[in-house]
Amino acid sequence: MAFRSNQREEGYGGADQREYNAGREGYRNGHVSGNIYGSNGHGSGGGENRRPRYEGTNGNDNFGGSKGPAQRPDPRKEGGQSQAVNKSFYKPSPAVLSRTEAEVAEFLNTNQVVLSGRDAPKAIENFCEVGFSPSIMSCIAKLGFDKPTCIQSVVWPIALSGRDMVGIAQTGSGKTLAYMLPALVHIGHQPPIQRGDGPIALILAPTRELAQQIQQVAKDFEHATSTRNSCIFGGAPKGPQAQELQSGVELVIATPGRLIDFLESGRTNLSRCSYLVLDEADRMLDMGFEPQIRKIIKQVRPDRQTVMLSATWPTEVRSLAEDFFTDYVQINVGSMSLSANRNILQIVDVCEEREKETKLLMLLDEIAQEDENKTIIFAETKRKVDHLTREMRKIGWAAMCIHGDKTQGERDWVLKEFRGNRAPILVATDVAARGLDVEDVKFVINFDYPHSSEDYIHRIGRTGRSKKLGTAYSFFTPDNSKQVHDLIDVLKEANQTVNPKLYDLKNHWKARAPTSGRGNFRSAGRRPDTADGKGYGCAY
Repeated sequence: MAFRSNQREEGYGGADQREYNAGREGYRNGHVSGNIYGSNGHGSGGGENRRPRYEGTNGNDNFGGSKGPAQRPDPRKEGGQSQAVNKSFYKPSPAVLSRTEAEVAEFLNTNQVVLSGRDAPKAIENFCEVGFSPSIMSCIAKLGFDKPTCIQSVVWPIALSGRDMVGIAQTGSGKTLAYMLPALVHIGHQPPIQRGDGPIALILAPTRELAQQIQQVAKDFEHATSTRNSCIFGGAPKGPQAQELQSGVELVIATPGRLIDFLESGRTNLSRCSYLVLDEADRMLDMGFEPQIRKIIKQVRPDRQTVMLSATWPTEVRSLAEDFFTDYVQINVGSMSLSANRNILQIVDVCEEREKETKLLMLLDEIAQEDENKTIIFAETKRKVDHLTREMRKIGWAAMCIHGDKTQGERDWVLKEFRGNRAPILVATDVAARGLDVEDVKFVINFDYPHSSEDYIHRIGRTGRSKKLGTAYSFFTPDNSKQVHDLIDVLKEANQTVNPKLYDLKNHWKARAPTSGRGNFRSAGRRPDTADGKGYGCAY
């Protein structure tokens, strides 16, 4: 890919800037409404574009559907009482039933899975063991999935059995599909919605980017399941979103704030919602959404099924589970402690603040030599994000940026350019990048080290996804010394080489230990060369 622009420019001027502005205006003036809201058939659908809802199931799955289309009962009984929710659809296959307890234990131990809770069903090991319908299986094959990820193997039998569950797993583990397919199966076994009804399934996510990415997974299966979905989030016009909700959708993916707006205005309701997902629960709580989440949950019917996914298991997340979950199963994939993806090589350069910008440009020169070089750079403030992007573009780097002051159209266009490799360097703040899911990010650079180890793990988790290898570089200054103890713990837990200067800061964290020279990116923490000879191997 073109890591550098074809010509140098001053700031955002020149041909590249005209193209940037044209793309941005295109998104402002219609592309957003077309692609996000579905008025042209590419979104989640609305009004006359919606396909008719198929009734019943095709009878070729293990989830108890009848053969051929069938009329579902009305969702409301006489007297206004809600009909009981059907939540249990899973029937273990003969292969699963024949698996011994020792074989199950070996599978869990090999994949570092710990289960806690009453009578958790056995994990499956292949897609054919789940009992998905032929249409879903065909869709899975078209998407190129060979076998379930670890969390999918464990979650599907539990979720399809109607159990509440909490999953603690790294980003990039396949968790979205783990809760999405049970949601779609659940929807298919409920009475059909009518105009004015709220959704049957609700997925809450911390950011609009993550919400949109979740919706894309739902879209991958919308034809296979005849399920309509809507994605609602702040920073976009309310009108089209409200129209979708009021026309009737079975699945809603939402950020908490915008959903509260629609609930309070009467644009939707949660009286039909019987499958609730809290995705990246720890991030939602970190962002201050706990009051909104609690308010939303209290409006969902009490006999719901609730699923929560989180990368960490802090006290606040535990409290939420204890308050709102019933007889839940907890799934821990990997270490119970704060841990980073072991497919990520972590390199820390201890330096002074004034050295960071020069070191960044030198590092980009190194990264540019790699065949795969898509990079995300994190900076603390919007001003610094703009400054770094401007300086990189001045000397020819193909860099773009996102932060909280960008409009939704600008953010969408920048992410489209980044995903399409037309701008392989993305500079971002934490808030703008939360929930960002781009499969082929090879490098993450922490220009400014974050304020917590949780943020550090979430940042570097943008690379090393889907079992691919990635590299994370971090500039760590004496001003970051309060985080040095936790950083060392994270590095050691992931079997990474710890820069000796971090130990110096740990012992004398108030003392400034100036460094000089280019830094140690070429050698610090380097693992033995991989088969491709580039030395960017997985941490052992």
